[in-house]
Amino acid sequence: MSEEIPVVGMREPCPCGSGKRYKACHGKAASRAATRQVRRPFQGMASECDWVAFREIVPAATAPLTLASGEDRSVTLTTVLPLAWPALVRDTGEIFLALQTTTGSGDPSRDAAEALQRALDAEPGTPIPPAGLPGEGPRLQDLVAADPLTVTVHSDFDYWMTEGADSDPQVRDSLERANSRVMPTVRLASVEAAYWVDMGEKVFLRWIMPEDEERLLDALARLRARGEDPLPGVPSRFVGSFRADGLLVPVWELPERTEAAGIEEAAVTYRALLDETLADPAPLTSAQRRARAGLQTRQITLR
Repeated sequence: MSEEIPVVGMREPCPCGSGKRYKACHGKAASRAATRQVRRPFQGMASECDWVAFREIVPAATAPLTLASGEDRSVTLTTVLPLAWPALVRDTGEIFLALQTTTGSGDPSRDAAEALQRALDAEPGTPIPPAGLPGEGPRLQDLVAADPLTVTVHSDFDYWMTEGADSDPQVRDSLERANSRVMPTVRLASVEAAYWVDMGEKVFLRWIMPEDEERLLDALARLRARGEDPLPGVPSRFVGSFRADGLLVPVWELPERTEAAGIEEAAVTYRALLDETLADPAPLTSAQRRARAGLQTRQITLR
């Protein structure tokens, strides 16, 4: 990567001015340098789907973590930190660990674990910068207790600047840039890992699901063949799905000005319907196979 291109968050615009996100432009170098690809890096962790959401789709969120070692240390998971730091140790000793980072070994769990280890050994008030590709070592599954995440979605990144955070102008500039890109996002309370997002011109529900992709596609095809792929009782449109860290993320477009609270009941009903459909052992009918083929052509790009 050229030294003239500064490091920014993976979801931020590339500083080169291309108009692309950093991860799709000058941030690609880290991906090309990956030594191995782990298909489901957060598999086996409680709240795997929310871990994927932190890394892939949520602009600003936090969740407290407990160390597997039992060490009484305050650790907070976050989506992104100023200047694309993978971790930050506050003056208070509290650690912030980010998942939307610019370096990668092909195993985001290993990358984050390496940053966490460096943060645990660092002095208070220390940012943990990117450090290239880590060697063999523990993964997050080894360092973090197997507790479900308690997710708080934020409307901006002002929590960066609390409790004596660095007042460096570069940090403030990073804050302003990140805040300008935040899309209003809400995690539904009634189901797991479903995120309402207002993208300005359109409103969507992006729902990360833990089931095996082939099995889930079969169930979605059965629902589509029956005309039951919209959210029940909501004039929604199933627009397709994308893959994120080995999981499938179905997406629905919602009517303009639809609030997150207005789809909670529909999400519960749909999840029950999906669970019932997932349990169907019968082979797909010809109509269902056609519906499944259509679903596979409706892969969408995350924006």
